[in-house]
Amino acid sequence: MTSHHSVEQEWERRVAALWERLDDHEPADFRAAVAALAAERAEDDPAALFELGAAHDSTGLPAEAVRLYERALDQGLAGLRRRRAVVQLASSLRNLGRPDRSVELLTAERDIPADRLDADELALSGAVDAFLALALADTGRDREAAALALGALAPLLPRYNRSLAHYARALLTAPDGS
Repeated sequence: MTSHHSVEQEWERRVAALWERLDDHEPADFRAAVAALAAERAEDDPAALFELGAAHDSTGLPAEAVRLYERALDQGLAGLRRRRAVVQLASSLRNLGRPDRSVELLTAERDIPADRLDADELALSGAVDAFLALALADTGRDREAAALALGALAPLLPRYNRSLAHYARALLTAPDGS
């Protein structure tokens, strides 16, 4: 008898293996392969909806991806997939000409206290900042975008960390960032 846990792990393994071969598939074939895996789950399974959304997103169909990400989140998508869905949803919305909504989603995501995120979710904080910077730039908030991007970059530099972090903050209070 196979336990639910091992069935779940096997499904996750097959999903990961399929994503590793994304570039080996034509877009429609890749979406069909993800759809076949998703069909093994309940119709409203949030993980399956997320994977379908990501497949549409990664193959150039952001409008369909948005619908699927929103359904996955509405169905209670949790953990790392939830954070990925927010980033990917926001990116797709930005690409579809809705950067204001992207800013809203990513600002809310950025405001989640670190102690409420696990290590994998926390590891995506840089992605949240990067996509928020893009959305801010698209809404004409260039100084905020640059400050966010430079602030995220500062800790990664071998030198000049303090200086860059200071200059990033100063962008928000400098002449046209006041």
